[in-house]
Amino acid sequence: MALAAGPAAATPAIELPEGMTAGYLVVDQETGATFGSGEHQQYRSASLVKLFIALDYLESHGPDYEIPADDLALLEPMLRSSNDDAASTLWVRDGWDEIVKRMVVKLGLTDTAPPAARGKWGYTAISAADIVRTYQYIQHEADPKYRDFIMGNLAQSTKCGSDGFDQSFGLPSAVPGPKAVKQGWSGFGAAPAPGEQCTEPGPAARRVLSSPEVRAATAVASSGEGTAAPLGVQDIDLTSRAMHTSGTVGGTIVVVLTLEPTTLSWKDSAARITELTREVYCQAGL
Repeated sequence: MALAAGPAAATPAIELPEGMTAGYLVVDQETGATFGSGEHQQYRSASLVKLFIALDYLESHGPDYEIPADDLALLEPMLRSSNDDAASTLWVRDGWDEIVKRMVVKLGLTDTAPPAARGKWGYTAISAADIVRTYQYIQHEADPKYRDFIMGNLAQSTKCGSDGFDQSFGLPSAVPGPKAVKQGWSGFGAAPAPGEQCTEPGPAARRVLSSPEVRAATAVASSGEGTAAPLGVQDIDLTSRAMHTSGTVGGTIVVVLTLEPTTLSWKDSAARITELTREVYCQAGL
C-alpha cells in the first residue's frame, strides 16, 4: 500500500529565476518522505487535467470493459502526445466539469476545482499536492488495469506534442532513467512559431482526429460554452504562461508546476523548468 504524502520536508525553498512562480512536490512512495514548496498553491491545470479525464473514463466503464478502437484513438494520443482534440471529445462526452467533481470526491483532492467556464478544461484548478495524490491513487488504489493503461501510456510519452510543441522539458530532460510523464502548458499560442515546430523520428505524434464527434466537441470546448459554480476556485492566474511537468521516476513521484511572464519564450520557459526540476529532484535526495 502507498504511504500518504505528509507535509513537505522543512527545507529552504529553492531560489527561483526572476519572474517565475512555482509549486513542487517530490514523494518517495516507499518511505513516504517528501520534499516540496508551495505544494498547495492553485494553478491552472493545462493538460494535467487529462489524467482526470483518462481515469474517469476508465472508472466509469469498469475493469472488464474492452476499450473500443475509436476510444483508444482518443486516449492514447491524449496521454502520450497531449492531444487537445481528444481531451475535448472525452471532456464533453463524459460530463464536462462533472469529471473534475467526481475525481475530487473519489481521490479526496483538496485544491482541485472545475473551471469557471466549463468548456475550458485547461482552466481546472490543481496543485502539486493534488497531482501527486492522483499518481498515488492510479498506482496503488485504482484497478491494476487502469494503472497499467495510464502509466503504460505515460511511459510512451512522445518528444513532440500533437500541437507541434516540444514536450521534452522538465522530467524527460532533467532526470535520467525510465520515466512515465504527463506534461502541461498554456499561454504559448495554438502552435509553435514558424520554424520552431518539434520534429520527431518514427511514427508521427501529430495524429489528426476528425470524426464528427471530435469536430463538434472541439468547437464547443474552444468556445468556452457554459459556466460552472466556482467550486473552491480562487483567483488562479489565467494570464501568465504555464508550464508543468509531472510523473514518476522509479518509485518516486515528481510534480513541478510553474508560471512564467508572457514575454518569456517557449525555449526559455522550457530551459528554466528543466533546470528547476533537476534541482528539485537532486535536492529532494529521496
